[in-house]
Amino acid sequence: MPYELYYWDGIQGRGEFVRLALEDAGADYIDVVRENGGVAAMLAILKSKTEPLVPFAPPFLKDGDFILSHVANILLYLGPKLDLSPTSEKLRHFANGLQLTIADFVTEIHDTHHPIGVSLYYEDQREAAKARAKDFLENRLPKFFGYFERVLAQNPKGPHTMVCGTHTYVDLSIFQLIEGLQYAFPLAMTGYEADYPLLAALHRRIKMRPRIARYLESDRRQPFNEEGIFRHYPELDRLVR
Repeated sequence: MPYELYYWDGIQGRGEFVRLALEDAGADYIDVVRENGGVAAMLAILKSKTEPLVPFAPPFLKDGDFILSHVANILLYLGPKLDLSPTSEKLRHFANGLQLTIADFVTEIHDTHHPIGVSLYYEDQREAAKARAKDFLENRLPKFFGYFERVLAQNPKGPHTMVCGTHTYVDLSIFQLIEGLQYAFPLAMTGYEADYPLLAALHRRIKMRPRIARYLESDRRQPFNEEGIFRHYPELDRLVR
């Protein structure tokens, strides 16, 4: 049976981190909400009063009758099945730790445009967003990128993958981070390759993977827009070097 991925239509969002793993592995999956009746099917699960494995919010994944939520949790489950995780138990947990760090980073990226509350429009918190984005670009982005660059540099198998010489879902998630940040903050990301050459090289390698390259050119890859995590508001972008 194909995997069933549940996430909002019209945005990449957090669901894209799972989608990239499924695409890279050539897995058989259904993007449920993009099918007829998909929204109703997703909401039926989210609002169920009888489903024992009911998730809090999308993305969530169904594998048969098993429902799994949260990006890092889903990828921890899928990794061995898709040959996208290390065989060592210790390294699987290290990969999960990296993915959880990515989840923290994604939250901070989102909060650059919604620093006060997700229930408010961006226009209702524009000034707070400017202050939050300034701190993010000057302090938080370099801190996260610096850490990920160091992980690559300290990889005993060489700086080609995030986890000890094994291509994993973490590499795909790093790719998505860079893609999204280049869309949201094109000025701030100008010349990032000089500061983080290993991350930039990893991004290029992932982009050239055959299945990923085909996916990026397909209509399955939804474009970035101002409804998702990575949003481009010119007033929040600034050249920080």
